[in-house]
Amino acid sequence: MFFIIGIFITVFLTLLLLIKKNKSRADKILMLWLVLILITQLFNYFSLTKAIYQYPYLLGITLMMPVMLGVFLYLYVKEITGNRLDNNWITLLHFVPTLLLVLLAIPFYMLTGTEKIYVFENDGEGFEWYSMIHISVVTLSGLTYSIWSLLIINRYQKSIKDKFSNTDKKELQWLRLLSIGFAMIWVLAAFFDEVVIYSAVSVFVLCIAVFGINQLSIFNSNTDFQDNVDNQPTSGTVKQSTKTTSKEAIKSEKYAKSGLSEEMASEIYTNLKGLMEDSSYYKNEELTLLELSKHIKTHPNHLSQVINEMEGMNFYNYINSLRINEFIKLASLPENKKYTMISLAYDCGFSTKSTFNKHFKTQTGKTPTEFFKA
Repeated sequence: MFFIIGIFITVFLTLLLLIKKNKSRADKILMLWLVLILITQLFNYFSLTKAIYQYPYLLGITLMMPVMLGVFLYLYVKEITGNRLDNNWITLLHFVPTLLLVLLAIPFYMLTGTEKIYVFENDGEGFEWYSMIHISVVTLSGLTYSIWSLLIINRYQKSIKDKFSNTDKKELQWLRLLSIGFAMIWVLAAFFDEVVIYSAVSVFVLCIAVFGINQLSIFNSNTDFQDNVDNQPTSGTVKQSTKTTSKEAIKSEKYAKSGLSEEMASEIYTNLKGLMEDSSYYKNEELTLLELSKHIKTHPNHLSQVINEMEGMNFYNYINSLRINEFIKLASLPENKKYTMISLAYDCGFSTKSTFNKHFKTQTGKTPTEFFKA
């Protein structure tokens, strides 16, 4: 019954993506991924109930699919994090292990229906060599693509702090958890029987459903904001009161050929400071580097470089440090004592209490309550 529920959830999610308008390429990859999972689930269920023995010519048809599942996880992560899949030949290389398993299985596919059933009922008798290769390739592939996907997500989570002032809904934590869950399935495959593995797959699909409902970006929005950006080195979160690093010391090799002169950088920085002081532009909780660069009339990369070099921090930390300073200023005014701290934090541009507390503690070394009691 549990397997059937997993199958219906997969069908539901696939249909949900199928009827979605203006599907992004990430949506299409996810839909194909779910279709592969669905086919695997169906054949696994028919194998457990032995119903597939009525159609022996179908036996072995899903031998290569577990390897493809790892590939599609990787492709989906690449696409949704903005790393466009432009080189089709390189993409096709990821399916070489799948082709290898198909070619090695040709002797099995050439058996009669009765012979295939005998092999399946006797734990792969006569094809022990293939079983060892299959298990090795599937396990290695699943773990490799899971780890690879996690590395891409980690790089993405660092890069968005150079582009967004609020990353609460953009960090793809749900996708990180799914990647970890996918890796755990292949760990289970090395130690447990098919029933445990199939149950794990059903739980995995259920997690996709839960995270998909909570993270509407999977099914209801495209990922246009996710550009393929290089991971810019940062100095971490720096307290404004203790900045001693000169711009020459923190200038990275990445900017060596940016074409930004000191005169241009100085002009951009002056415009940036003026905009922030005169209009408190940082209070826009969804402020992005691109939007800010348009107001200053400069290239986003140049603005990012200026913030990194002049302020010693990335865009994300810079904007949130301004918000913290504004909060301290507002919370210190007697007429604002009637307001709660979190309401003042929201007025300064923070979108969640946890983000506000994190940045306040990082910048001041104290919680808001401790700070104002001191």
